[in-house]
Amino acid sequence: MSSGKCGSGLVRDKARAPRLEFCRLSGPEVESPARVANGRPKRKSPTLGCKHSAADRSPLIQALKVLLIKALLRFCSWLPLPLNQAFGTLIGTVVSYLPTESRHVTRTNLRLCFPELSESEIATLAKDSLVETAKTGCEFGYIWHAPLAKVLGSIVCISGHEILSEALAAKKGVIVLAPHLGSWETCGPYLTNCGPTTYLYKPPKLSRFEEDMVEFRSRGGARLAPTNRKGVAMLVKALEQGEIVGILPDQEPNPEGGVYAPFFGVNALTMTLIARLAARTGAAVITVFAKRLPAGAGFEIVFGAARAGIDSPDLLTAATALNQSVEDCVRQAPAQYQWEYRRFKHRPDNSKNTLYR
Repeated sequence: MSSGKCGSGLVRDKARAPRLEFCRLSGPEVESPARVANGRPKRKSPTLGCKHSAADRSPLIQALKVLLIKALLRFCSWLPLPLNQAFGTLIGTVVSYLPTESRHVTRTNLRLCFPELSESEIATLAKDSLVETAKTGCEFGYIWHAPLAKVLGSIVCISGHEILSEALAAKKGVIVLAPHLGSWETCGPYLTNCGPTTYLYKPPKLSRFEEDMVEFRSRGGARLAPTNRKGVAMLVKALEQGEIVGILPDQEPNPEGGVYAPFFGVNALTMTLIARLAARTGAAVITVFAKRLPAGAGFEIVFGAARAGIDSPDLLTAATALNQSVEDCVRQAPAQYQWEYRRFKHRPDNSKNTLYR
């Protein structure tokens, strides 16, 4: 950061950049985070029900994949940010010309969300999105391995910090929504320097990589809350103590923990956990993303106010406000959104959508 400050306070050297994700919970013994946040836990202990392939469960295959990922992350960490992003541009460009699933899903989502665009405009935006997503992947190595002072130094502009300051001043806790937009991993170090933080995270499919991932993202002492009963209890406690809680708001929850609400005009299964947490604790809800600046110039941290009604007791109203809050962020940098995610995978009758076939 050029100013060396976090709002009005000095930036500390210690920081962390946790990734905030939800894991699909399934099985008879799984607790719904929404149910826990609403004060109605089940009797049985929660278990994570992520569906992993046989290949992912193979110890040898897992070990090889983890070694490859760690090697790539380390390689990316050695590259200056402009070269790091140039490497991502190369990867994303290649992917954009291949008939990959990522390209297909990206174009499908863009057609749904921007029906006013022509096919040539969709193709251009899809290519840009794939490039930006590849940059995000390469930046993981930079953010996780580079000295924290160097990572913070790449944040050259901050917009709307007063929104966070005012929310923290209320001392009722702050729920920070960080969509998969721009260099979203970069938001972690900045938020951590603004106060005690707890982040909800999804254990990776590669279970052997979880310990490394938690270590990378908790540099400086961040608390990471898993997506189960214990994790949600950690979030509630943090908010009751007036602290910051970070959540990725734009992934499908399990059916019990969500309702269908419009996202860019298309019904999407949307989490209700945020509304329940806000209603229970009185916490403020705001948004943040790290906009990637051109030519490897760094990042701009952008804070925003969430839409009114996001803490409504009417869960459809709250979910609609949540999706509108994410849309407000995405429209500021649509090419930097992770359109590769199957956001509309399920339909209101809980059947799988055929759009992505």
